[in-house]
Amino acid sequence: MTAQPGGSDERPLVVIDADVLGRHRTGDETYVANLLRTLPSAPGADALRFAAVTRHPELVPAGIEAVLLPTASQHLRMAVTLPLALRRLRPALAHFQYALPPGLRCPAVVTIHDLSFEGEAALMPLADRIVFRWAVPRAARRARCVLTVSERTKRDLQEQYGIPAEHIAVTPNGVDPVFTRLPGPTEGVAPYLLFVGAIQARKDPLAALVAAEELGLPLVVVGPEKDAALAAELRRRGADLRGYVERAELAALYRDAVALVFPSRFEGFGLPLIEAMACGTPVVAVPEPALLEVAGGAAVFAGPDDLSAGVRRALDQRESIVAAGLRRAQDFSWERTAALTVAVYRKALGL
Repeated sequence: MTAQPGGSDERPLVVIDADVLGRHRTGDETYVANLLRTLPSAPGADALRFAAVTRHPELVPAGIEAVLLPTASQHLRMAVTLPLALRRLRPALAHFQYALPPGLRCPAVVTIHDLSFEGEAALMPLADRIVFRWAVPRAARRARCVLTVSERTKRDLQEQYGIPAEHIAVTPNGVDPVFTRLPGPTEGVAPYLLFVGAIQARKDPLAALVAAEELGLPLVVVGPEKDAALAAELRRRGADLRGYVERAELAALYRDAVALVFPSRFEGFGLPLIEAMACGTPVVAVPEPALLEVAGGAAVFAGPDDLSAGVRRALDQRESIVAAGLRRAQDFSWERTAALTVAVYRKALGL
């Protein structure tokens, strides 16, 4: 149901840009969906009203007012239709990811998950790099506060853009309740390694496939195909590409996997690590700064050319690795993310 915020409720209105809902945008969508789910019950949230601007109002949870904004063009939306919608809604504060619309008349906070587009040229298409390199630093400097998901990205924001530490709040991701350990594996499932992430150079799924080949195991790949040539190469070499899957299916894939292999070359957080841990699945990852931070010693780390040896170590120490992962996953909850985010909203509004 689509609502129009307003009426006699005098509490400050916080508008969240939720255009990613229903678009299978992996981490960005997971972040917004769970933030909307947990915001209304967060400490201090009763002093605020929340609205989500989205093309899929049916996906907006209870406690959040849904505002329908159909979108034919992303560029037109950001430049024209979203600013017009915000002028109509007149929020006290607005929350975006990565970029702010032009002509914004209210204070804003912006979530920046990572600065991967500032890294190696091969990790992102040129057109995307140009857009991100133009929009993101401007948003970071214009926003009243920048939210990010790890200390790694906080450091990057300070070093790359000169954003003062006091203007950055670290609000780590959480674990969706669907990702839990169940007793015993699914009967009759053959062993496999699992890779979760978009099929693109930055995530390096070929390194996961090489590890699977060296171990004589199939590789199951979950994530959108952002690089068609890379996806074709994975298929040619026998990987099982599942595309986007719903959360319940993803949880089952985590539970039945021999291990999650995560060779990403640049991350702001690495959400699949804690999802796999919560499901009782060993994690083998490359020693990338954000992954080291998030795993907290509960994963096996190996170089991109040594992942198969990492999997062997994880299996040799499976009981202790699984136990450490289950404990580590408990440190991350979307309820905590929402509480930290509401605290930022209130500070930005002077409450």
